[in-house]
Amino acid sequence: MNGNNFIDALIAEADADETKQTLTFYDLIIAEVIRLEAEIAQTFTNAEEEVRIVKEWALKHCSGMQDKINLLKLKLEAYIREEGKKTIDLPHGTLKMRKLPDKVEISDMDKFLESATQEVITIVPETVKPDLNKIKAYLKNSGHILPGITVIEGKEEFKLTINNKSKENQ
Repeated sequence: MNGNNFIDALIAEADADETKQTLTFYDLIIAEVIRLEAEIAQTFTNAEEEVRIVKEWALKHCSGMQDKINLLKLKLEAYIREEGKKTIDLPHGTLKMRKLPDKVEISDMDKFLESATQEVITIVPETVKPDLNKIKAYLKNSGHILPGITVIEGKEEFKLTINNKSKENQ
C-alpha cells in the first residue's frame, strides 16, 4: 500500500504543480494584457505628441506664406484704390471695394431713453430696448444724433474673390 500512497502523493503533487502552472500561465496572460494596454496608451501619447509637433511645424511653415498673402492682398487693395473703381474683374479673380453700412452703438442707455421716441425703440411688454435699425433710419432721415448714441461710420472693405477654376488648375 505504500506504493499506492506514494503514487497518490505523486499524482497529487503533479496536480498541484499543474494547477500552479495553469494559474501562472493565466497570470502571465493578464500581465501581457496589461503590457499591451500600456503600449497602446503610449502609442496614442506618442501620436498626440507627433501631431502637436507637425501642427507647430505647419504653423511656422505657413505663417511666412500667410504674411506674403497679406502683403499681396494689400498690393491688390492699393491697386483698386488707385484705379478708383468699385470692381476689377481679372482672369484669376475679382477685386471689389464696398463701403460697409454705418453702425449705431448705445453708449449711454439712460441718456438715450430720456430723449427716445416711439420711432427709435421697440417696446416688448415690460421691456423697452433700442431698435438699432430704427435708430439708423431716424439718423438717416433727420440727420439728428440722439443723446447717448455713438455713430460708428462704415469703412470701405476690400474683398478678393478667387475664381474656382483658377484653384483647380493649380
